[in-house]
Amino acid sequence: MLELRGITAGYERGAPVVRDAHLVLQAGGSLGLLGPSGCGKSTLARVAALLHRPEHGTVVLAGSTVTGFRHRAPRALRVRVGVVFQQPRLSVDPRLTLRDLVAEPLRATGRRGEAASVVPELTQRVGIGADLLTRRPHEVSDGQLQRACLARALVLRPSLLVCDEMTAMLDASTTAALVAVVEEYRAQTGAALLAVGHDPILLGRWCDRTTHWNEIVKN
Repeated sequence: MLELRGITAGYERGAPVVRDAHLVLQAGGSLGLLGPSGCGKSTLARVAALLHRPEHGTVVLAGSTVTGFRHRAPRALRVRVGVVFQQPRLSVDPRLTLRDLVAEPLRATGRRGEAASVVPELTQRVGIGADLLTRRPHEVSDGQLQRACLARALVLRPSLLVCDEMTAMLDASTTAALVAVVEEYRAQTGAALLAVGHDPILLGRWCDRTTHWNEIVKN
């Protein structure tokens, strides 16, 4: 499903935060990537989600070698990946209501007409009541906003879900609820999961297998 070969990536050329990383995730599998804060795992997650172009290395997604990232990635590959970030307030347009936030990928891919039927069902699944759909990010809690971000990640029914510290800012009950939503979705669709975090207990319980950052990068 996903293979990262020799990925070197950073934000300034010649100063990589990820060096020669290798990672393989089988179709339908779940992999926890464990590592301390600041090690580069979020950068690697962005590469895996086709949101950051590496300086060197190869990304293979669903059998296709990726040649473009962000808006240059082919739509057929972009829609295969859903991503949830650690800080929901930094990953949303504050002007959008929660309803429009969840529907954003549908509009971006020319499927606006599906929003009326898909958004209510999906927001109910993640635990967002109808009364919250007209609110904007500053009018809801972090947990409610992260629920909306998860719904947004699932709205195109991706075959790979990348959760980058998705639960780091959430309480235990909200964490359990969102993990349950992800696992229900995976059971229904056979989607693969790359879960990035620093909590070995959570990743150990959530994922089929867990690998430490030091095991996938060149020291």
